[in-house]
Amino acid sequence: MADDTDHSDLRARQASREASGWMIRLQDAPDDVVLRQEFDDWRSKPVNAVAWEETQRMMRAVAAASPRHASSWGPFLKQARTGADNGATPDEGQMRRTPSSAGRGIGDAARKPAPLGRPNRRRALGLAALAAAASILAVVAAPELALHLQADYATATSETRTLRLADDSVVTVAPASAIAVSYSDGARQVRLLSGEVYVEAMSDAARPFLVSADDLRVTVLGTAFNVSQSDDGAEVAVAYGVVRVEQDSGAEPVADVLTAGEFVRVSQSGAIQRGQQPASQIGAWRQNQLIAQDQPLGEVLDRLRRYHAGAIVLTDRSLADQPVTGVYDLGKPVAALRAIARSQNAVVREITPWLLIVSRS
Repeated sequence: MADDTDHSDLRARQASREASGWMIRLQDAPDDVVLRQEFDDWRSKPVNAVAWEETQRMMRAVAAASPRHASSWGPFLKQARTGADNGATPDEGQMRRTPSSAGRGIGDAARKPAPLGRPNRRRALGLAALAAAASILAVVAAPELALHLQADYATATSETRTLRLADDSVVTVAPASAIAVSYSDGARQVRLLSGEVYVEAMSDAARPFLVSADDLRVTVLGTAFNVSQSDDGAEVAVAYGVVRVEQDSGAEPVADVLTAGEFVRVSQSGAIQRGQQPASQIGAWRQNQLIAQDQPLGEVLDRLRRYHAGAIVLTDRSLADQPVTGVYDLGKPVAALRAIARSQNAVVREITPWLLIVSRS
């Protein structure tokens, strides 16, 4: 019986790889009748049909995923498209040439408008370049650009950075994270814009040390603690000392005083979870460890994504709320992802080395 099960699993994995290959081949040659017939023959086998449906469902999930901070680049993209519809070119409006350069090396004939019915090739190329640039900015560059415009310090995938601030406080910035720092006579403030930080704050009663993550505020007077945020919410955990955690905007206000080993986690929905863990485990990512204790799978994957150069896509939202407990090696993010998936009876499919799909088995 075990041999039959192993053989079935092996065939299913092979069918999954073949389905990904068929998707690429069919996209490359959509009108190839012979290729289509070969594909239909392949899909006629039940195990292949199941693999194909799963691949289609995963691709729909990937296509439906929207980039973060869409509100930041959306207006720009809309303006670019509107300009194209109105016939605006890069030489018009805000991108007009300076008087000193206008007309330089351009003959009168070149400055005459193109006759109606004859598209201006240079204008068309300019519009195409503008549209392409806007699209690339929207999908790829804008989320990072939005963060870097606000951040004083930012890290790349798998990169950590330790900073000694002006008052000798030390902030360790986790991979794929960004912070803004503001010091004044009356306060010291660090804003966590994305990701996770571990803070060792120097005591100064005259200048409170403040850390914010979205609407969550942390006030300290000489302590070490960890703050993280993701699309699912934010968490504060104290390694030693005392902090005050506040949030007024949720359905249930937060006003907690935390000591060593205590944490509070606030989800985007407003749900609040309080608990304790060994103080030695707080900020374990600094030793390349991901330690989860009954944490939702979605939050665990958000942390793991900071260590993987590609995309990790979760196709089944019901999996996102499943609790995960365990210790995983962040130095091997793909192996860690597979171990996490196994604990939930889920599977990881490698479409490319840069695209990993997590779904129910």
